[in-house]
Formats: sequence, C-alpha cells, structure tokens
Amino acid sequence: MTTRLYLVRHGATQLSAEDRFAGSIGVDLSEQGRDQARRLSARLANDDLRAIYASPLSRTIETAEIIARPHGLPVTPAEGLQEASHGHWEGMTRKEVETQYPDEYAAWDSDPFTFAPEGGESGIVVLARALPVIRELVLKHQGENVLIVSHKATLRLILSSLLGFDVRGYRDRLDQAPACLNILDFKDPVRTRLMLFNDVSHYADHPGRPNEHLSKWWDPGNVEIKTR
Repeated sequence: MTTRLYLVRHGATQLSAEDRFAGSIGVDLSEQGRDQARRLSARLANDDLRAIYASPLSRTIETAEIIARPHGLPVTPAEGLQEASHGHWEGMTRKEVETQYPDEYAAWDSDPFTFAPEGGESGIVVLARALPVIRELVLKHQGENVLIVSHKATLRLILSSLLGFDVRGYRDRLDQAPACLNILDFKDPVRTRLMLFNDVSHYADHPGRPNEHLSKWWDPGNVEIKTR
C-alpha cells in the first residue's frame, strides 16, 4: 500500500509580503493568501483526502480549513508542524535584523541548520519535532491520502531530510511558495518518492524566480550588511 502525503505551505500573509520574520507568531492570511488557498481547494476537491492536519498557527489552520471544505473533514492541529521560531527577530524585517544583529544574522545566514538567533530554533530542533509527526501520520493512515499544511522552513527541512539532501543548504536549494503543493508517496515511514514539488499551477502559470529571501551564497549582491 502507498500512503500519499500532500504537503502544503500556507497562503500569503501581509508579513511575508513585507519580508518580516514571522515564525512562531500568529499572522492571518492576506486576501491574496485566501484566494491562493481557495484555488488549491478547487484543485483538490475531487481528490480522495481522508484526513487533514495543520500547524496550530492561524495562517496554517485557515489555509487547511479552506482546503477542507469540499471534503467535509475537520482540521487536526499538530504542534510539531509549527514554523521555526526566530526568537527576538520575530516581527522584524530582514533589513532591521541585519542592521541590529549583523553578527547573529551572518551566522544564521551561513548555517541555519545548526545556528539559531537568541530565543529561536535551529533547523535541527525543527526537524526533531517535525519528522516524528510525519512518521506517525504515515503509520496511522496507511494506504490513504493525507493533507498537511505547514510552513516554508519546516517543509524545506522535512523534504531535505526525507529525500536525502544536505539539510544545511535547505534555504538555497529548495523553495516553497505560498500555498504551494508537494506530493510524497510512502511505502513505509522511511522510504519515500517525491511526486510533485512546489507546484503553484492552481494560481500561477509559471514558477516565480528566486530573487529574495536567499542567502549571500546564492545572491551576494541581494542584501548589503552595513556595520560600523
């Protein structure tokens, strides 16, 4: 039996449009984000979904509820699917963080997997809580289709780990657009096959270009850090 997981990032929010760090804080979907979720809901309306899970934050719960409507399914919160906390950066713009905490930002930018800002979570910590959720759901829903709504960094970390990528480079090598769809097929909780990745064809006719939210390795001229 094959278990199919539909991994979805929540729709757009106002803070994401402003390039602000919003990992563990509650942020509602923007109207654009709700429209993205409605389009994905229509796309999946005829798929045989048997369960829907989501990070307990408002933007993921609302995305999941919109997708769930045609199926009449409840949304079950799962704490382990929350986004990485950015600690004392939460709510700040990227430029503000670079200006106020240049050394800390540089360390995170080069290695977000093992480094975390003060009060925040590293990628290691996020994986330690998220992967057991994935394992549990694969075992619980053997042979079924299950939809999971989570967050950009959390999904990239999960995908990197399951597919055997170098997790240290998850920010540069993998993208997750708002309300994107990924599909993974599992024969068991360990072995998986990627069937669809970062697909936004329900609201865009082509993928966006990676021109923001990237590290200095990808685009050294994208953001200038100024120190005194």
